Amino acid sequence: MSKTLGDAFESRALEFLQRQRLRLVARNVTCRGGEIDLVMIDERGALVFVEVRARSSRRFANAVASVDARKRARLVHAAQHFLATWRGAMPACRFDVVAFDAGRIHWLADAFRADEA
Repeated sequence: MSKTLGDAFESRALEFLQRQRLRLVARNVTCRGGEIDLVMIDERGALVFVEVRARSSRRFANAVASVDARKRARLVHAAQHFLATWRGAMPACRFDVVAFDAGRIHWLADAFRADEA
């Protein structure tokens, strides 16, 4: 998928999550060995690390299934890097996946835990 198309799906995911009352903290957080598409805060103050995935067809694995163990480990690594620079009290955290399969959006809140990655 091209970067431009990926950015468009991230923007759609961001708009969707903002309608669900999440607030944007950061976008495209990168570190050596990982990246987080969106970092949000939910209405209870928890940090939400969001992976955005998209598939135009179901010929291969669906978008949610593409967040495999290796990808989860990279997300956890990037989240740890992000949290190392966090100022203030350490908030609760979770990992969500926003997936687009053939145009349909699926939001998996608390899709996996750091100790499962």
